[in-house]
Amino acid sequence: MAEIKLRGVTKRFPDGTEAVKQMDLDIGDGEFMIFVGPSGCGKSTALRMIAGLEDISDGELEIGGEVVNDRAPKDRDIAMVFQSYALYPHMSVRDNIAFPLKIAGASDEEVTSKVEEAARILDLDRLLDRKPANLSGGQRQRVAMGRAIVRDPKAFLMDEPLSNLDAKLRVQMRTEVSRIQQRLGTTMVYVTHDQTEAMTLGDRVAVMRAGVLQQVDSPQKLYDHPNNLFVAGFIGSPAMNFFPARVENGRVTLPFGEAPAPAGVEASGDVIAGLRPEDFEDAEFAPEGHDNALTFDAPIVLTESMGSETYAYFTYQGGAAQSDELNELAADAGLTDLPSSGENQAVARLDPQTKAHEGATTRRWMNAGKLHLFDPHDGHNLAHGDATPATAGGRQESSPQQPVAGTNEP
Repeated sequence: MAEIKLRGVTKRFPDGTEAVKQMDLDIGDGEFMIFVGPSGCGKSTALRMIAGLEDISDGELEIGGEVVNDRAPKDRDIAMVFQSYALYPHMSVRDNIAFPLKIAGASDEEVTSKVEEAARILDLDRLLDRKPANLSGGQRQRVAMGRAIVRDPKAFLMDEPLSNLDAKLRVQMRTEVSRIQQRLGTTMVYVTHDQTEAMTLGDRVAVMRAGVLQQVDSPQKLYDHPNNLFVAGFIGSPAMNFFPARVENGRVTLPFGEAPAPAGVEASGDVIAGLRPEDFEDAEFAPEGHDNALTFDAPIVLTESMGSETYAYFTYQGGAAQSDELNELAADAGLTDLPSSGENQAVARLDPQTKAHEGATTRRWMNAGKLHLFDPHDGHNLAHGDATPATAGGRQESSPQQPVAGTNEP
């Protein structure tokens, strides 16, 4: 196992494009670190620089306390698992897993021992004599992981390894990947576009946008205390709702009412207000004892019953919140390609017993104590003060300011 440290790491292509910009990040020994962000944000490029598959233009990369900028991939003692399984179709599972050991000249006894141990960890014992064509997608991915495990590397690097699997199998394999990492205790860096994967897998998550780290934190802190508009909108499903708002004299005026400003907000003027779907409720099922509650009438345009909860989409008066970050999030989600109804819309996560239905106007309850306020110009969360450095191993006490240089001293 080993720590991985990036110090001002930059990737600049010949045309001048900077895919990764001044990336500072400490990944702790045995930590499970997730790189997440929209397509083109630089997450895979950062992973490939750690692996040695991309040259580092500026900065310094350490693995296990040694600078490895000029070392070839084979000399960095890392193992990489790609999106494609890259298995040899003519070889059995046993031979596919054993291949890197045989190339390294390991003895037959060592090969047998390590292959059998990897097979036990991955629950592949009964499949060792099968060919890849006779395996499911999840089994093939586990074989690819087994080929990495037998090398006993300092770190595992995974580049969207589950993206080829169907939805149900992805959920199962997320559990498998987490279980394997906990059992091995090896440093792991995992790239994904799927924020649900990021939230369920990692010790910490590094959110990237346009080559810049936006925030590095535990999944729960990213969700509860996003540094900026981009992180707030990217993390969470359904995504956070955003509304145009105005702050004056410690009060926030929203399209559907007025509420106290969140603690720590001293700004005044136009802002963007954010509120997650679960912070709304059908007024009939609203909890009692909230000082910052706000109620209003909402026209329902669509409901989706999920069994344990209901998503209710409602419209509101006034213009929509506007910013570059929100436009980028909409483009990444493909929303800019959809026809617009011209109405401003938000989503609430309601009690499954709600009577809300399409075409109805119902009383909505809102927990104003959960409001987030953002600067409409730079997207900064107005409730956050100065940046606090993150520490390796997920021991950060407070969220840093955006955009951040991921971590500093452990």
